[in-house]
Amino acid sequence: MQLSYVYILTNQYRTTFYIGVTSNLKKRIIQHKEKKGSIFTSKYNLDILVYYEEHLYITLAIQREKQLKNWKREWKKNLIRQQNPTFAELEI
Repeated sequence: MQLSYVYILTNQYRTTFYIGVTSNLKKRIIQHKEKKGSIFTSKYNLDILVYYEEHLYITLAIQREKQLKNWKREWKKNLIRQQNPTFAELEI
């Protein structure tokens, strides 16, 4: 069984967030760093991984992604702080 991931990216100033889902987190982050991830992440230089969750099923990861995208900004920041209080770039 292949794990799936929900992840949050930000920029160097930690001002904008992007929430995504993937089944290969390392490859996806490389794509974002090479500006091949999405138009939005390229435009706002969102390539710093600050949060991720593992899920057993892609359907659950997609469901969680949709949930997080509807959250208020402060809720997202609090979620990140729980695992990454300094918003440091995470290594995969």
